[in-house]
Amino acid sequence: MSRTIKLLLIAASFFCLFFLPADFIPIANITIEQQRVLAIFLMATLLWVSEAVPAYATSLLILGLLSITVSNTSPYFLREALSPEDMLNYKEILSSLAAPVVVLFLGGFFIAIAATKYKLDINLARVLLKPIGSDYKKVMLGLMGITAFFSMFMSNTATTAMMLTLLTPLLANVDTTDNGVKGIILAVPIAANIGGIGTPIGTPPNAIAFRYLTGEHAITFGEWMLFAIPMAIALIMIAWVLLRKLYPGNIKELAVKIECTFERSPKAWLVYATTAATVLLWTTSSIHGVNSYTVALLPVIVFSLSGIIDTNDIKKINWDVLWLIAGGIALGYALEKSGLARAIVQTIPFDTMGTFVVLFLMAVVSMVMATFMSNTATANLLMPIAVSVATVLSGLENYGGISLMVICVALSASMGMSLPISTPPNALAHATGMVASRDFIKTGKFISTLGVVLIFSVITLLGVAGYF
Repeated sequence: MSRTIKLLLIAASFFCLFFLPADFIPIANITIEQQRVLAIFLMATLLWVSEAVPAYATSLLILGLLSITVSNTSPYFLREALSPEDMLNYKEILSSLAAPVVVLFLGGFFIAIAATKYKLDINLARVLLKPIGSDYKKVMLGLMGITAFFSMFMSNTATTAMMLTLLTPLLANVDTTDNGVKGIILAVPIAANIGGIGTPIGTPPNAIAFRYLTGEHAITFGEWMLFAIPMAIALIMIAWVLLRKLYPGNIKELAVKIECTFERSPKAWLVYATTAATVLLWTTSSIHGVNSYTVALLPVIVFSLSGIIDTNDIKKINWDVLWLIAGGIALGYALEKSGLARAIVQTIPFDTMGTFVVLFLMAVVSMVMATFMSNTATANLLMPIAVSVATVLSGLENYGGISLMVICVALSASMGMSLPISTPPNALAHATGMVASRDFIKTGKFISTLGVVLIFSVITLLGVAGYF
C-alpha cells in the first residue's frame, strides 16, 4: 500500500471518528472532549504502526491537534461544544516539549555525544575487553556485557553502531558463513536492547514510565538501577547461553585489538569528571536530595559553557526521540485529564480478572506491540491506559499499584526484538548482511518470551516484598 493511500485512510478514520455521533461509540457517556481525544489517539496509533510519516512527526501532530481541538486556545467554533472545565490547558500540552523527562534524556544525550567526541566510550570498551582474552565464548560475553553497560547511559542505536564497528575488523579473518558469526553479530543488538532496561535513561519507555513514578509512587534513579540491572545481567546470561546453543560455530578464538588511548586534554578530563559526577549524583539522589531531572542539567550546562559541546554537536542530538517522548507525554495528559483512559478501562471488566493475570497480560501486550512498532510509541500509547488499569485493580495497590504496572509495561516494551524492524539496533545488525530476518525471529521469540516472564516474576516478587 502506498504512503499516500495510507495517509488518506488514516485521515478518513480520524475525521469519521471525530464527527461520529456519540451513540455509535461503545463507551458509555462519552463526552465531546473524550471523543476528540479518542480520534487523535486512533490517528496516532495508526500513524505509528503504519510508519506513514516519521514517528516524531506524529508526535508534533498530536501536540498541534490537541491544542487546536480540545484546549482553551481552540478556535471558537470548536470550543463552543466544550464546557470550560472540559478544556485542556494548552500550556500543559506545549510544556511537554520541556517536561522533566525530556530534560533527563537531554542530559543523557549530552553525555553520549561528549563521550564519543573525546573517545571515552571506545577507551572504556578497550579497557573492559582487554582482560577477556581471545576465547570466542568469552569475547561474545564481554561484548554483550559492554554493549549492555553502554546502553544504560547512551543511545541503544549509537552503542550498537559503535560495537558493530569494533566487531567488523575482528571478523576480517573469519569465515563469515560460520554460524558463530551470526551468533556474535546478533549478540550486539540483543545486548543493547536488554541493557537499556538498566536505567531510567537507558531507553525511552523507561523515561516515559519514570514520569508516572512521582509522589507516593516515586522511585529514584538509583532504586531503579537496583532492581533493573540484576534483571539485565540475568537476561544477558540467558541470551549468551541461547546464542551459543542456536549458533554453534567452529570459531574458537577471536583476537580483540582496539588501538586507542585516553585523551589527556583539559576538556577530556572535564568530560571524564562530569560524566562520573553525573552518574554518581543520579545513583545517590536519596542521599543528597537533588532529583534526577535536575542532575541531568549538570552535563548540559558544563559541556555547553566549556565548549565541549558546540553548535555542530547540538545538531547531532536525537531531537526526534525527544519530540517523540514529548508527544507521548501530551497524549498521556489528554487521556488522563479528559477521563478517556478511565472510560476505556471501565468498558473492560478488569476487576473480574485476577490482579496478576491482568499485570501479565499488560506486559505481554507491551512486548507484542513493541515487536511491530517503536517501543517508544508503544509506551506512549499503552502507559496512560496501564495507569488507569492499575487504578481500577484494587488488589494491585497492596503490591505497589501504579509503580508495579508502569515498570512492568515499560521493561516489557524493551523485550520486543523478534524482527529486524523491532528496534534500531536490530536494523543496524540486519544491515550488515550477515544475519537474516529469520535469525531475529529464531532468537527473539525465546528472549522476548523469557524476558517478559522474568520481568513479570521479578517485579511481582518485589511488589509483594514491598519494594515499591
